[in-house]
Amino acid sequence: MRTSAKLGLVGCLYMSEGLPFGFFTQALPVLLRESGVSLSDIGLTSLLTLPWALKFLWAPLVDRYWVRRLGRRRSWIIPVQLATAAVLFAAVALDPDTQLAWLFALVALCNLLAATLDIATDGLAVSLLRPPERGLGNGVQVAGYRVGMVIAGGFLLVVFERLGWSGSFLLLGSLILLLTLPVLLFREPPATPGPAGYGVAWRYLLRPGVASWLLIILTYKFCEAIGAGMTRPFLVDRGLTLAQIGWLLGTVGFGASLAGALVGGWLTSRLGYYRCVLSFGLGQAIAIAGFAAISILPAGSAWPLYGVVAAEGLVSGMVTAAVFTMMMDACRPASEGSDYSLQACIFVIAMGLASVASGFLAEWLGYTRYFLLGAVTAVLALVPIALAARRGGLLALRLNRGVVTTAN
Repeated sequence: MRTSAKLGLVGCLYMSEGLPFGFFTQALPVLLRESGVSLSDIGLTSLLTLPWALKFLWAPLVDRYWVRRLGRRRSWIIPVQLATAAVLFAAVALDPDTQLAWLFALVALCNLLAATLDIATDGLAVSLLRPPERGLGNGVQVAGYRVGMVIAGGFLLVVFERLGWSGSFLLLGSLILLLTLPVLLFREPPATPGPAGYGVAWRYLLRPGVASWLLIILTYKFCEAIGAGMTRPFLVDRGLTLAQIGWLLGTVGFGASLAGALVGGWLTSRLGYYRCVLSFGLGQAIAIAGFAAISILPAGSAWPLYGVVAAEGLVSGMVTAAVFTMMMDACRPASEGSDYSLQACIFVIAMGLASVASGFLAEWLGYTRYFLLGAVTAVLALVPIALAARRGGLLALRLNRGVVTTAN
């Protein structure tokens, strides 16, 4: 299969993951804040993403069982995609103003399906992409995911007043079905059964260096994410309209994050993880500090926000592509879905904890001190990675070769 075809398939699958997740994590907080929901309550809605933190519990089943006629990964991807579209179509009948609890229930169900899809998609990407293709492949992965998030979390805000809740859910479900077409046309190579049972994850944890690596992921993501959790409500409180927020996130933020993901993936494949993660991470800390600077300026003009949002989107896309490449290289053959999912769960747990804390911190500290704290923690996030690299490296766990080595 040609590299371009692989990248196209991977991009479509991750875009379909980003659509519902983008709406629920990017657009929904804005809509809730406009309705008068408190920052602490908005932060607590991140608990609805709990399936992403627990998906390692059923990841071994996704690796182990499939319908031979459909293929190992298509057996899960196709039905889950169809089920996600069905849930979104069912949400068309809801009135969130009076049925908010039902909306949250459907959000949780969508996250359960999306987390399962992510297991199968991650496994497909790891097995499909050769090591030299993974830097650019992860750039496309992050870019595709962010395209979906921006469409659902940015563009839909711009047109929300016209579409409303029902029209938005109808559009999301239709896009999910459209993005299922490439995987329907994809002929998956035959696969051999992976290791059986939940001992797969345990054996992974027992490998030298893995426990330390997972702790690094947890520490890194929590510190990195603590300052970004309240950027959307901040835009609302700055007096921007839904349309302004939609264009800001959907044009400036989207273009910057897309470019960052692609450039970050390309640079990672050439410069190595160490230089890229540390330099991109420092850039992210500076961007978060930019939000603190904006918060002390008089409200009214949205133009200063364009530069800060662009900078944050650019470096966020770059560092995410680099970290995801590290995680992909840490997977074993035939257990790609389980291994990657375990790492991703640590990633999501850290992000969820940071999101919950961010609402309380923003209310307690105010936006200026909150964003300054976020910039400091973003720098602290780099310390474990720098120390690990200096001590001989956990930056590339090449477990598919049975050893732990460095890439730099």
